Amino acid sequence: MTAPEPQDRAETDDARRLQGLSTELTARVPQLLEAMRSVGTGLELHATLDRICETAARLVGARYAALGVVGEAGGGLSDFVTFGVDPEAARRIGRRPDGHTGLLGELIRHSEPIRLADLTADPRSAGFPPHHPPMRTFLGVPIRVQGEILGNLYLCEKHDGAEFTDHDQHMVRVLATEAGLAIGNARLYEAARQRERWIDGSVAVTTALLSGAGAEDTEEPTGPDDHGQDHDHAEHANTAVHPDFSHHAHHALTVVAEHARRLADSAAGIVMLPTPEGGLEVVAVSSDTSDVSIGTRVPAHSPVVAKLLTGESVHVTDSSTDPRLVSPLSARYGPAMLLPLHSDGRVLGVLVTPRAIGARPFTESERTLATQFASQAALALMMAEAQRDRERLAVFEDRDRIARDLHDLVIQRLYAAGMMLETAQRQSRVPEVRAGVGKAVDELDVTIQEIRTAIFALQQGPAEAPSGLRTRVLREINMAAVPLGFRPTHRFAGAIDSSVGELTGKNLIAALREALSNTFRHARASRIEVTVDANAELPDGTPAVRLSVADDGVGIPEGGRRSGLRNLRRRAESLGGSSEVGPGLAEDGGGTTVIWQAPL
Repeated sequence: MTAPEPQDRAETDDARRLQGLSTELTARVPQLLEAMRSVGTGLELHATLDRICETAARLVGARYAALGVVGEAGGGLSDFVTFGVDPEAARRIGRRPDGHTGLLGELIRHSEPIRLADLTADPRSAGFPPHHPPMRTFLGVPIRVQGEILGNLYLCEKHDGAEFTDHDQHMVRVLATEAGLAIGNARLYEAARQRERWIDGSVAVTTALLSGAGAEDTEEPTGPDDHGQDHDHAEHANTAVHPDFSHHAHHALTVVAEHARRLADSAAGIVMLPTPEGGLEVVAVSSDTSDVSIGTRVPAHSPVVAKLLTGESVHVTDSSTDPRLVSPLSARYGPAMLLPLHSDGRVLGVLVTPRAIGARPFTESERTLATQFASQAALALMMAEAQRDRERLAVFEDRDRIARDLHDLVIQRLYAAGMMLETAQRQSRVPEVRAGVGKAVDELDVTIQEIRTAIFALQQGPAEAPSGLRTRVLREINMAAVPLGFRPTHRFAGAIDSSVGELTGKNLIAALREALSNTFRHARASRIEVTVDANAELPDGTPAVRLSVADDGVGIPEGGRRSGLRNLRRRAESLGGSSEVGPGLAEDGGGTTVIWQAPL
């Protein structure tokens, strides 16, 4: 038969002392039993802590009571609830004790009851913070279950002004035993519910990202949070995302930020992505306030950035005082989890879930669950991105097919119709008919150019940035190669992309398109040279860009249509430039060279 544990001996001694007590204490036994029954009612953790606090105060007639829950790792308090201190006074007091100093720390380190007539005179006392109500008499009793310290009960200021007695201490110790069992059960229940919420949240995020539903459309975690409060306030949260991101990216990042804030019971959910400089930038926020600004950056020299970008989580007890955090955001928050969003060895970004200053720290269980959520969210982001890539590829393939059909079928048929009309025009002897046919041919030319413009738009991705002038010139040349049967040569001179303005560049592309169109329709050329020179000058010395399109074809026949050349000249003159025609590339000067120029 093994010897009883010290805690078991203490509880046995308390029970023996209750036998043969005074009439006054015997009369309080029903009150103790009722208090024990009240403490054991319910499973929600924070409600249980509040109930224990109030019950202990009423049991011994104390004006104030508090209950500090020892953290899972020991060494401090993870939660601290009070009774008797009104909310406004608690707000003025500010940060709650952490259990590392003073009488509260002493109870954690030695876990033996402490009873004092004047706690302010005790050398172990660390004093009170500003705005704290005055307290003198003190009774502190540890809460233990099977030798493990779960927390401590603190009682101050009996209503009759007397000191706490041995009887008070005995009754509170008995109550603390029942409180330990209640806290243990509530912890197990809360851990199970918390794990269920995080799992449900991870599933909701994955479903939302893959289905395309917004954060507001996904099912919220049900049930109260760690403080017994509903999640209804989440519906009124402010969500924002970086304006540079597409709708898909906006949706994905907002979903992750919103669900993380709800699940972690934090003041904000923040998603940060790496910057080219090696730091981090806030790109999505879900918050009850507007404290966090999109675009806020954490510099690369911050001690936490290197850890996060290598896939290591960072947990902070108090962001406002932690020297590792150099961002202006940190001064506004208390406990925080900084979790890398990484999958398959790749860090996509960082998820930050900070709580308000003075809020309870994150437990080890919460840290583990949040880390698992971040990994699942990162995987969901990658899956959603892969799915969107497949969808975009299907769209691009369809757009490419449409562009080919337009070019190979529609334009060719329009071109053939134009050739037949030109033949009919030449054969007609009626001036009105010749004029009407010529107008119809001009309209076909315009239609062909509009279709070509649509083809270029189809070949450019919807989110693609506008191409540089050099790229657009090459694109025109490649497009012209199909009907020509060969690819024109090209040459660039000067800083084409940086020196030519957008308006001039658009008109230059239109002039190139017109010149190439005229060449393959009329010139019957076997060689074409395209030159774009950004170092040219106008006759008056003004810096200019010059486009020349030279061919070795049949040249411009006498009396031939010159509407295209007139269009080129009008474009150039509208910009203050000019357009002219010269000899071509053939050995005898045959062919045509179109020279189009405009000031830079």
